[in-house]
Amino acid sequence: MPFELSGPLLILGAGKMGGALVAGLLSRGLDPKHLLILDPAPPPETEDLIRSHNLAAATASFDGVEGQPSVILAAVKPQVMEDVFPPVARLAGSDTLTLSIAAGRTIASFEQHLPAESAVVRAMPNTPASIGHGMTVCCANAATRPDQRELATALMSAVGEVAWVEDEGLMNAVTAVSGSGPAYVFHLAECMAAAGVAVGLDAELAAKLARTTVAGAGALLEESGLSAEQLRCNVTSPGGTTAAALDVLMAEGSMKRLVDRAIAAAHARGHELSGT
Repeated sequence: MPFELSGPLLILGAGKMGGALVAGLLSRGLDPKHLLILDPAPPPETEDLIRSHNLAAATASFDGVEGQPSVILAAVKPQVMEDVFPPVARLAGSDTLTLSIAAGRTIASFEQHLPAESAVVRAMPNTPASIGHGMTVCCANAATRPDQRELATALMSAVGEVAWVEDEGLMNAVTAVSGSGPAYVFHLAECMAAAGVAVGLDAELAAKLARTTVAGAGALLEESGLSAEQLRCNVTSPGGTTAAALDVLMAEGSMKRLVDRAIAAAHARGHELSGT
């Protein structure tokens, strides 16, 4: 197992992302006895995990927790965090790591409820984490020890790749690119399917072609080791059909300008939501 816990791991919220982490940790060999889940209404897939692994779960509080938590994983929706985190924060000890995957919630918003010099890591995963192919970026406060950073990396690695930034101000940019990014790709598949129908394809076939092409291109980008630019050039024959399409998409930077605007809008909204 890639890490060891000195105390229980408290999971505050076991919805889609929290549940994905629970599943990933269990698949990586975490002893189920270390996990305690608090969620008033876990989704069916999380309920299945609770039953199949005999996990300790509660709907109202972590009353009865024995020993200092090794980790408090805050995975509830950002808008309810101020209501549900403070009672859990009182369980934290001097060695407890608080790990948040709540979008837009700053490190300071957790520190105010925790003992002085408490370790806090803010993490931004994305939805492919639900199938173990997520991208998570983490940022730690000054009180976080190197071993606690390693622990956070190990935990989030259960659902995909992990990277770190030292400046929390970059987390809104991270959210705009990778946190929200899967939706951009899904919309691209939608547009490709609709355009396929417009040129005569059956809707079901067009959707299949778009889905499989996007998924396959993503896998090739990940596994080839080549840059996106190089892969684009490799598939583009001069004067061919791909070149004709790219002449439209890249005309005067049209697609780039649209993506720039989209990510800038997501970035600005992130600042608004986090109050930064």
